[in-house]
Amino acid sequence: MPILTGHARLAGVIGWPVGHSRSPRLHGFWLRQHAIDGAYLPLPVAPQDFAVALRGLIAAGFAGVNVTLPHKPAAFALCDRVEESARRAGAVNTLVFRDGAIVGSNTDGFGCLENLRAQGVDPTAGPALLLGAGGAARAIAAALLDAGTPVSLTSRRDEQAERLARTLPGLTALPWDQRAAALADHALLINTTAAGMAGQPALDMPLAQANPALTVADIVYVPLETPLLAAARLAGLRVVEGLGMLLHQARPGFAAWFGVAPVVDAALYRFVAADLLPAAA
Repeated sequence: MPILTGHARLAGVIGWPVGHSRSPRLHGFWLRQHAIDGAYLPLPVAPQDFAVALRGLIAAGFAGVNVTLPHKPAAFALCDRVEESARRAGAVNTLVFRDGAIVGSNTDGFGCLENLRAQGVDPTAGPALLLGAGGAARAIAAALLDAGTPVSLTSRRDEQAERLARTLPGLTALPWDQRAAALADHALLINTTAAGMAGQPALDMPLAQANPALTVADIVYVPLETPLLAAARLAGLRVVEGLGMLLHQARPGFAAWFGVAPVVDAALYRFVAADLLPAAA
């Protein structure tokens, strides 16, 4: 295990609360794997203290941080420079502190597409339908559009889908009551909502009219197999669970902060998912 010295590089995840985050476990695995003189810390910061805390982290020599709820809008506003990934997504989740400046990017879309590719799914193979119209939907839609994939989006509130479609040229909004029929013409379905997460109601997404070649993905990873994925598997459709997106979206930040390009492999997956996997018989 690496020993911290006075030259250690520091990063972390800033949120309120932040105790639920798996990012310290994830980045800690890579730090140990590569014997890096560094640490990745959970940083619970109340909203009213966010701006002061961020400047304090820069002054303390941090290399950067991930940003989680509720700080993403404030983080975007405080950036000195926003990369195109964040501008297209309308939010930042990764900050790099460079010569006293705050550089913001968004790695959610990257993580989603890389997770699909890692599971043998080509995200550009055909049209994609996204469920939900929040920040994750916008980031993933932008990444898919930039890759050349036609993207449709639907939300329980049609006006939210229409509003998001107006912000991203090429994005098409579909009425919620057309979501089931639309699956016949799509190669990829991605749930970007919290529906199906532990403690949340299951997603209402009929699959009877789905294209037999449809891939069904979920960004929820607690549980690993959501009701949507279980129904898709039962219908004989290919499924992609959400934990891989978390793992892959962490790669650019780790590389920027610690100078090593990490790899998502089976050992990392098992370590981060230790409490989610079924117990061995």
